[in-house]
Amino acid sequence: MERKGTAKLDFLRKIEQEIQDKWEKDRVFENLEHYDKNKYFVTFPYPYMNGRLHLGHTFSLSKCEFGVGYQALKGKNCLFPFGLHCTGMPIKACADKLKREMELYGNPPQFPDEEEEEREKPQTSDEIIIKDKAKGKKSKAVAKSGSATFQWDIMRSLGLKDEEIAKFANAEHWLEYFPPLAVKDLKQMGVKVDWRRSFITTDVNPFYDSFVRWQFITLKERKKIKFGKRYTIYSPKDGQPCMDHDRQTGEGVGPQEYTLIKMKIVEPYTAKFNGMKGKNIFLVAATLRPETMFGQTNCWVRPDMKYLAFETVNGDIFICTKRSARNMSYQGFTKENGVVPAVMEILGQDILGSALSAPLTSYKIIYALPMLTIKEDKGTGVVTSVPSDAPDDIAALRDIKKKQALREKYGIEDKMVLPFEPIPIIEIPGYGNLSAPSVCDELKIQSQNDKEKLVEAKEKVYLKGFYEGIMLVDGYKGQKVQDVKKPIQRMMVEKGEAMIYMEPEKQVMSRSADECVVALCDQWYLDYGDAEWKQQANEALKSLETFCDETRRNFEATLAWLQEHACSRTYGLGTRLPWDEQWLIESLSDSTIYMAYYTVAHLLQGGVLNGQGASPLGIKPEQMTREVWDFIFFKTSPFPKTNIPKEHLQRLRREFQYWYPVDVRVSGKDLVPNHLSYYLYNHVAMWPKDSGKWPQAVRANGHLLLNSEKMSKSTGNFLTLSQAIDKFSADGMRLALADAGDTVEDANFVETMADAGILRLYTWVEWVKEMIANQNNLRTGPMDTFNDRVFASEMNAGILKTEQHYDRMMYKEALKSGFFEFQAAKDKYRELAIEGMHRDLVFQFIERQTLLLAPICPHLCEYTWSLLGKSGSLMKASWPVAGPVDEILIRSSQYLMETAHDLRLRLKAYMLPPKNKKGDSKPPAKPSHCMIYVAKSYPPWQHSALSLLGKHYKSNNGVLPDNKVIASELGALPELKKYMKRVMPFVAMIKVISQRMGPRVLDLELEFDERAVLMENLVYLTNSLELEQIDILFASEADDKVKEDCCPGKPFCVFRSEPGVCVSLINPQPSNGLFSTKVDIRQGDSRDSVIRRLAKVNRLIKDLSRVKLMRYEDPVLGPRRVPVLGQEEQGKLPISNKSVFSINLEEKKITLADNGLTVDVGDTLVYLVH
Repeated sequence: MERKGTAKLDFLRKIEQEIQDKWEKDRVFENLEHYDKNKYFVTFPYPYMNGRLHLGHTFSLSKCEFGVGYQALKGKNCLFPFGLHCTGMPIKACADKLKREMELYGNPPQFPDEEEEEREKPQTSDEIIIKDKAKGKKSKAVAKSGSATFQWDIMRSLGLKDEEIAKFANAEHWLEYFPPLAVKDLKQMGVKVDWRRSFITTDVNPFYDSFVRWQFITLKERKKIKFGKRYTIYSPKDGQPCMDHDRQTGEGVGPQEYTLIKMKIVEPYTAKFNGMKGKNIFLVAATLRPETMFGQTNCWVRPDMKYLAFETVNGDIFICTKRSARNMSYQGFTKENGVVPAVMEILGQDILGSALSAPLTSYKIIYALPMLTIKEDKGTGVVTSVPSDAPDDIAALRDIKKKQALREKYGIEDKMVLPFEPIPIIEIPGYGNLSAPSVCDELKIQSQNDKEKLVEAKEKVYLKGFYEGIMLVDGYKGQKVQDVKKPIQRMMVEKGEAMIYMEPEKQVMSRSADECVVALCDQWYLDYGDAEWKQQANEALKSLETFCDETRRNFEATLAWLQEHACSRTYGLGTRLPWDEQWLIESLSDSTIYMAYYTVAHLLQGGVLNGQGASPLGIKPEQMTREVWDFIFFKTSPFPKTNIPKEHLQRLRREFQYWYPVDVRVSGKDLVPNHLSYYLYNHVAMWPKDSGKWPQAVRANGHLLLNSEKMSKSTGNFLTLSQAIDKFSADGMRLALADAGDTVEDANFVETMADAGILRLYTWVEWVKEMIANQNNLRTGPMDTFNDRVFASEMNAGILKTEQHYDRMMYKEALKSGFFEFQAAKDKYRELAIEGMHRDLVFQFIERQTLLLAPICPHLCEYTWSLLGKSGSLMKASWPVAGPVDEILIRSSQYLMETAHDLRLRLKAYMLPPKNKKGDSKPPAKPSHCMIYVAKSYPPWQHSALSLLGKHYKSNNGVLPDNKVIASELGALPELKKYMKRVMPFVAMIKVISQRMGPRVLDLELEFDERAVLMENLVYLTNSLELEQIDILFASEADDKVKEDCCPGKPFCVFRSEPGVCVSLINPQPSNGLFSTKVDIRQGDSRDSVIRRLAKVNRLIKDLSRVKLMRYEDPVLGPRRVPVLGQEEQGKLPISNKSVFSINLEEKKITLADNGLTVDVGDTLVYLVH
């Protein structure tokens, strides 16, 4: 939906620019040396500099930003530094792609058209891309996306010109181009960052390079880094390990270990294998359950799948899928690393019926049988069959046994199937020693096509079998399955019956579009599997604040499985390993303790991103020796031999000692299994005996959706940070980011919310200006009316609630209580304060609202602060101190609003035409009066029920019993016999409300005077319902029906319409927009009551004191005379407030009694507004 105009947005953007200029000039966010103050140090994982920052980055870093804003108001010395990450492969890979494209297609490149490219492009994967031929050119969304075929096109989609793109073929140009743009965009957002501490990574920055080298020398010395062949996710195309940050898909995926079962094909071979006589030929199956191999009855092969027979390093022939053979070739299975010596390709149907000798099973010979559901993208394409414990296997075996036609189709002889029965190998409580047949019978699984039931069957027996199963086979009898899994695997490997095989848990694609394998690589690795190191990381986790249980569980799970992590690579950008410079330190390894570098970066680099400017302390990078770094970061290290002045090193050390540890690190939840876990590991490794330097808190958040859909360049559902600011303003965007979500579930940035935010903020500041301009018209004197006291209490409660939310970093909730609900309290006060708002309360509200919203919308709040005439920046102000909160008063106000709402609903229902009446039924006349009945106590039947519930609540520690128990006890009370149909619904309602409101729902009396609250707000209620009069009575004065239906907190109302005689009210004044109208005159009306009734009909009348009500001297001829301009009162007499109207309904006649005289007023009166 297009905006009608941008005036409000332009207003906000103008304010933001002015405020940002002022902050920069006054250096508001540069943290000077206030070592006596409490500090708050927050960090965000430095973003990768291969493009502009997007809204996803912004959502995570906004949590830091809001936290810093709040903690500064709480009086803390706050530090939010911001580095920029350039380490790793992507920048170098993109630069090299551009180089290749210019070599192949020129500069600027002349690429082949799309159709030609599709024809000529070699197929690099089995994935089929369906091209929509109905679409000629790419849509705008795709054209703007990162899904372009060529890197040059991707750069164009970023808005770059051809002559500029060519420069990006040099990787260092990326480091010069994107970091300043990130800084610019973040400044436009108004982040509270000390930019003196910003830097880029890699050896381009000599100071940071020196810092990372020092870290790795220390880790190696402490035996945390080792060298050797490790199973690693590897990209054959790139020729190196593929870490999380180098992946297009499959982030977080690691190697999955299988036991590769060797099933030897027994001679004589079929004709297909005649050329391999004398060779050992094995079908190899990858299993996760080596302990079940005792129960093999056959193996499964897919008839229509292509298999590859290849020669292994010892001359044996393995048969499996081509994909798994590729994996094996990088794990030492073949003579030459990465080369699969293919012997032949073979279809599964040619393997069927092969006689096999399988390890551990009691059957001497088993056979290869058909299974059509085997997948090519997992395992080897050959599947072991253990029908005793695998529901899929027993279902398939029963199928092929029952279906002769199926056997005949694939040439399977009866002897290959019919004699084979499941072998009992594991006893599982509840399922016996043949768990799979047992669960399939229980679920009535008829065939292998009952897929949903088979999934349920597996869920029932697999975990239970692993954790509770007891082995029945010789050698392992009586042992738990989970205890024998590894020993059985080791025994089979040692006997040559099996091998260890690895493949990625799920598909991993590198950024160079290569499907990764698991490879045994020579490399330097961080030994995160080391037991002592793991234990210390767990110690750090115990004291870590994670803000939510799911984040803690994710950490615990990661620390349980985390083993070695390759920290070196040969390609990309970064810092060289100090002791082996052919290797680069990869991007997840140079980013674990750089938060410590923030504490001194400003004194070394002075805000020059690449560290190549003059150091503020005159220190050169080469002076930063290992001993110097030790002295700065390790408090027990002696002063080093150096020519750096002692006072400079003392200052660097003092900065670190003051700011460290990191108080909160904010990140997306996807970094918990990698970066954030490495963050814990490396801190305990670097400061093993100084737990005071370990991370204090990690705040993980979910991914950000845009308008409830995943952000994606290819679909066009994508916003960069700069685009979002241009579209919504910085504060409008920040408001929507705060509202997007707080938990580790995915959050949602809604553009309509951001648009509404612009309007809310603009309306708020305009209201502030209006209050400042009209402050002399606001009420002064005592602040003691009911609504004054409620508003003051609600403000104080709002401050306390918002403070709690900010403390827990729950910014959606803080925005709700500190802005939406805070504004609602003001709106309610404005509506209810019939006598006018109090000036002191209004300006108290403006100041408090400004402070509560400041962490989220700092620009507008800074502007509001200046409107209030406050000295100094709002960024240096203090969090508001809450006064006393009268909860009972607040609840009495809530009661008032709920009662007003209930009365409106009842009035609406009253005005509906009567049901079940034949003919055209008309709605009743609009009521003019209402009687509201309030009860001091509950009706006896409700009183009894509440008394019983209250007794149970106290005796059961706040827990109410089942309804059956309550019904039984209440049924025994004779006074409730005739009310039982009503009692239990009442009890059910009270139980539900008690869960929300607590035990006070069970109180037999209200904690406030219900009638007094309504009486104090009688004018509001009367006006709100557009009635003439409301009377508040006690239910005890009414009939039995009212007494039965009225209870404390739930008033009963009766509407009525007082009869009247209609009169015309005309206004003879020219050109004033006022019109003639008709109103009823009722018995006993006064002048003022008629004027009030007139004002309800004619909304143009605002000030009733300016209205003059008159009657004609001659009620018959007077209305017929044409009024004379300027002589509107001629022939008319004023009606005094002492006059009283009387009506005769039968004759439709109105008379007026005044000073003992009674006169006929006719059917027309006159009103003038002066």
